[in-house]
Amino acid sequence: MKVVIITGGSRGIGASTAKICAARGMGVILTYNSNPAAADAVVASIVAGGGAAVALKLDVGDVGSFVEFRDKVASVLRTSFARVDFDFLVNNAGHGLYNPIVGVTEEEFDGLFAVHLKGPFFLTQTLLPLIADGGHIINLTSATKRVAFAGVAPYASFKGGLEVLTRYMAKEFADRKIRANSISPGAIRTELGGGLNEEFEAMLAGMIALGRVGEPDDIGNAIAGLLSDDNRYVNAQDIEVAGGYII
Repeated sequence: MKVVIITGGSRGIGASTAKICAARGMGVILTYNSNPAAADAVVASIVAGGGAAVALKLDVGDVGSFVEFRDKVASVLRTSFARVDFDFLVNNAGHGLYNPIVGVTEEEFDGLFAVHLKGPFFLTQTLLPLIADGGHIINLTSATKRVAFAGVAPYASFKGGLEVLTRYMAKEFADRKIRANSISPGAIRTELGGGLNEEFEAMLAGMIALGRVGEPDDIGNAIAGLLSDDNRYVNAQDIEVAGGYII
C-alpha cells in the first residue's frame, strides 16, 4: 500500500485530498493543528469506507516540533502500515490573511512566512529520510502568485517562493528519483481567509472561465491524479487548477 502524508488534512482541500487518496487505495496520515475532532471525523469517514488513516497533530509553523513529529510518523508507519517509509508528501497546511500591504504587521508577515514557506522547507527536509525512493512531493501554491489580488501580498509572495522551492526539490532529490510538483488552486470554497460570502463568490465566479468557484474535491482529485502512475513523468511543474481564472 502506498502511503501519503497530508498536512492540514482535517478540513477543506486537505480533507478532500485525504478521502480521495484513501478511495484510490492509499494509506493516509493526515495532520491537524487545532481541531482534533475534525481530523478524527475525516479518519472515521475513511475507515468507514474501508480505507486506512491516522491523524497526527502538527503545527507547520513550529519548526522545533518537526523531529518529534518525524518520530511519530516512523512509529505510525510501523504499527499501522507495516512500513518503514512513505511514498508521498502533500504540503497543504496553511492559513490566509486579507490585509493591504500598508496594514500588514510584522507578526502577521512572520506567521504567514512560517507556515507557507519556512514550514514546508524544513518539514520536507526533516521527513526526507522517510520518503521512499521514487516518491513524490506536492506543494500547494496559489493562483494569487500569478494574478495580483489586492490584500494578499504576503501570502501570494510566499506561495511564489514555494513554487521556486518546488523546482529546487525536484533538482536536488533527483538522485533518489523523488519528484516534486506544485498545485496552484484558484478560488476554492474553503474556510481559508474567512471563506466566501454570496457577493464575493459571485464576483470571483465572474473572473473564472468556467463560471464558478472551485470545490475542495476539484483540487483533491487533481492532487490524487498527479500522485498516480499515470503522471509519473510530470516533474518540477506548477499546475494551476483554477477553472480558467482571469485568462
